[in-house]
Amino acid sequence: MARSNSPLQVVRPAAKASKPRADAPTGTQRIVESITAAIVERRLMPGTKLAEQKIADIFQVSRTLVRQALNQLSRDKLVTLEPARGARVAEPSIEEARQVFEVRRLLETAMIRRAAGELSDAQLAELRRHLRDEQAAVQRTDVSGRTRLLADFHVVIARMLGNEVLADLLADLVTRSSLIALMYQSSHSAEHSQAEHVAIVDALARRDARAAVKLMDEHLHNVEHNLRLDPRTPDLSDALKPYAP
Repeated sequence: MARSNSPLQVVRPAAKASKPRADAPTGTQRIVESITAAIVERRLMPGTKLAEQKIADIFQVSRTLVRQALNQLSRDKLVTLEPARGARVAEPSIEEARQVFEVRRLLETAMIRRAAGELSDAQLAELRRHLRDEQAAVQRTDVSGRTRLLADFHVVIARMLGNEVLADLLADLVTRSSLIALMYQSSHSAEHSQAEHVAIVDALARRDARAAVKLMDEHLHNVEHNLRLDPRTPDLSDALKPYAP
């Protein structure tokens, strides 16, 4: 995949872009959240170089704070740090992509089963409002907004259940999924994701745990299935035959 030279900009972080660190300086966390949000909102592509001095200039902080932020992002598997090459937005492997979605299915099917029995009517109404925001962003072709909202849907449900550990873990996995979708050119459209979210919430409203679990599993399977995780290695003779004399 070609590397992007997209400029790094300060962006509005997603509702839960990264888990907060109580001991992290404000400047460091701001950089972490902005880079995370830029990945989720498709402003930063896999392989993009993250120059320390440029980031320091953008955020008007020292390179020490930038280095701390990049180290944290590296631990979260969103950035790779290499000697002599510096920091780049991570380029997840095919095996990592499959493992991320396997973990998401394990976590989110259990989560949605519990949600079917525990979410209150007020929480379901809040989910409906989130769905309306998703639909509006899809209809106005707000790519960054719809991408963030579609990702947040999964974390919102976890937070409604009051499990912050699950919500933080899921937020990290969803962000890594966004990076994977950029890396492997997902063909799963925003319209399909939004419709699948509506079906999941409809099942939750009916208190139909079995249907909700089935729909969530199918949704995550569809997202993974539409990634290009099985690239065909071209045969050399087939590739060059059209140009041969």
